[in-house]
Amino acid sequence: MKIVPRPDYVAAVKRALGRAPVTALLGPRQAGKTTLARAIAQERAKCHYFDLEDPGDLQAMQHAQTVLGGLRGLVVIDEVQRRPELFPVLRVLVDRPRAAARFLVLGSASPELLRQTSESLAGRIEFVELHGLGLDETGLSSWRRLWLRGGFPRAFLAASDRDAFAWLANFARTYLERDLPQLGLSLPPLLLDRFWTMVAHYHGQTWNSSEVGRSLGISDQTTRRYLDVLSAAYLVRQLPPWFENVAKRQVKAPKVYVRDSGVLHRLLDIVAAQNLFAHPKAGASWEGWVIEYILRRCGDRRGYFWATHGGAELDLLIVRGRHRHGFEIKLSDAPAVTKSMQIALADLQLDSLAVVYPGQRRVTLERRIELVPLTELDDYLAKSKLLLRPRRPNSRTPE
Repeated sequence: MKIVPRPDYVAAVKRALGRAPVTALLGPRQAGKTTLARAIAQERAKCHYFDLEDPGDLQAMQHAQTVLGGLRGLVVIDEVQRRPELFPVLRVLVDRPRAAARFLVLGSASPELLRQTSESLAGRIEFVELHGLGLDETGLSSWRRLWLRGGFPRAFLAASDRDAFAWLANFARTYLERDLPQLGLSLPPLLLDRFWTMVAHYHGQTWNSSEVGRSLGISDQTTRRYLDVLSAAYLVRQLPPWFENVAKRQVKAPKVYVRDSGVLHRLLDIVAAQNLFAHPKAGASWEGWVIEYILRRCGDRRGYFWATHGGAELDLLIVRGRHRHGFEIKLSDAPAVTKSMQIALADLQLDSLAVVYPGQRRVTLERRIELVPLTELDDYLAKSKLLLRPRRPNSRTPE
């Protein structure tokens, strides 16, 4: 399989390894963590690689202090969530005088993994989150394929849409049958599939735990816990509401989004571009995909939405210090300024409001409101001082 270069993530991991004795590279399965780690390992004169899905390596970690204690250079431990008891051992090893090794641990962000690292390695570990492929890596001309198939490398680089969605179906089945039960979702696979599909149908809407619980015959507390597990595994984003001291009743439940658009489309049985544009959830899919890209490019997990019970709303709000930037995401050829946008601009005192759409024309619609094509979004974020890293101008779509 061809590989999409990911230099920004390579640089981020290298910086973390230079600052902390332990670096955790976290993200969903199949996002490319192992490929990235192997590329970094190949550059090191001394490197030791342990894959805890290999029975031999897993067995060796039963004697972790003996096996790891004499190693020098870079030590990579893949699928570390399978041995959470390793973290106290790592703390002992990195606290030794003149410790000779740096550790790079890879894993899905299970609640157990995060709990163990926070307790055992506080002050000794740095986290790098690996997302799926983005337009800054695949090239702007690939946006239709990336939106349809999602950012998992094997889906995006598949020879055809049919192959991409066959891979996504197997990916979802593996999560349902093996990974999610390990993360605390103890429902039978068939019920898990129903729950995940219901989340997909809530994509872009405020979450109603009671309604979902009644449909599945479980409590609303249980549905919230299961949603939290999906969020911790980087499969779902819960976008929190922004509360403003205004004289309006405001929505206080989070909005939910399936983070990878390809997984969303598999759950909704959208397997071709012509089906996507005709689907009732096309606008919500576009909204979630663009929101995910904006948050990734801004390097900020503190994104919010805003909505009132009177109907005014804002798809995404990013707050940086005293500055507030709003985003409305529209799957339309010619979006216009709406009353809702004007209310959000005034009530939230926004510095700017971008209306992101799939067209080509960039134009100022009103004072502080700009129509921004997807292909010029990075330029808009840079001028707004929100962009974390500039897009490489020679980024091209892998064939």
